[in-house]
Amino acid sequence: MSTNMQRWDQAPPPLDEGYWSALLHEGEFTESSPEEPEFIEDMNPEGSIDEMQPPPNTQSTNAAEEDWCDIEETMVNDEVIELHVIGYNRGGILVEWRSLHGFVPASQLTDFPATANSTIRRNSLTELIGKTLKLRVIELNREQNRLILSERAAQVQAGERAGILQRLQPGDSVNGVITNLCDFGAFVDLGGLEGLIHISELSWGRVGHPADLLERGQNVHVHVLEIERDAGRIALSLKRLHPDPWATVTERYQIGQIVEGTITNVVDFGAFACIETGLEGLIHVSELAEGHFLHPRNVVSEGQKVTARVLSIDSRARRLGLSLRLNS
Repeated sequence: MSTNMQRWDQAPPPLDEGYWSALLHEGEFTESSPEEPEFIEDMNPEGSIDEMQPPPNTQSTNAAEEDWCDIEETMVNDEVIELHVIGYNRGGILVEWRSLHGFVPASQLTDFPATANSTIRRNSLTELIGKTLKLRVIELNREQNRLILSERAAQVQAGERAGILQRLQPGDSVNGVITNLCDFGAFVDLGGLEGLIHISELSWGRVGHPADLLERGQNVHVHVLEIERDAGRIALSLKRLHPDPWATVTERYQIGQIVEGTITNVVDFGAFACIETGLEGLIHVSELAEGHFLHPRNVVSEGQKVTARVLSIDSRARRLGLSLRLNS
């Protein structure tokens, strides 16, 4: 990913890792019988992606080898297959392809409720056990024993997903539907093929969580940033559809100018104030008020409207210095 996609405090994770983090969610449920799924306690909630995936395909028989070859051919031919649901985990459902286990993320189910309520999600997943679904393979990694399928992808015509991947170019603007929200970004269905909006590409301003701006099932218009055709990865952006406010900040603001803003964050060394969408300035603790006080929270609080004076502007570093001491 390019450096201009970085957050203020960290670079975005590689697309592959972000993708798997969203699909293979923490914790796991699998069934001991169709009526009573067995709960398997997550031994390491902060563990690696490999520790959070569905039961691995560990068969070493000739039958298993043949099954891997056949499922690879199915993926290459973009075929729709019907598989039996044998269990579920917090991130989706488990299915069987002959001797292999496959995983269908909840975001790839067509009628899965768009809610964070764990009870509703669990009940919806439980109801699928024993049913047969029409699916397409969207990810396959034989070396890592991963087989990921999608019910959404099975709704489109054969070859349509590959066509989308070939037609799209960096710089294009396309429509899609939000399918999943996680800490690091949002997934968008572009017509049976998913793209990722990293959290740093949601807005020019500070974003605490993608759910603050978007919701599952929402229609969005997005900008195509990057395409990895071999891996089937598409990086998207919402903020690139709007001008970067820092590019013209010196044309619109001057040192000494009085501005109105809203406190967005209070820290030990001061407070941040937003004076327009995507444009935040720092009020250093020494510029909050006259006299002595224990902590910046004794002077300002998040959400508070303030009148401030512009002390400094650095558009290249994307820094803006503000002061609440208007008369000093």
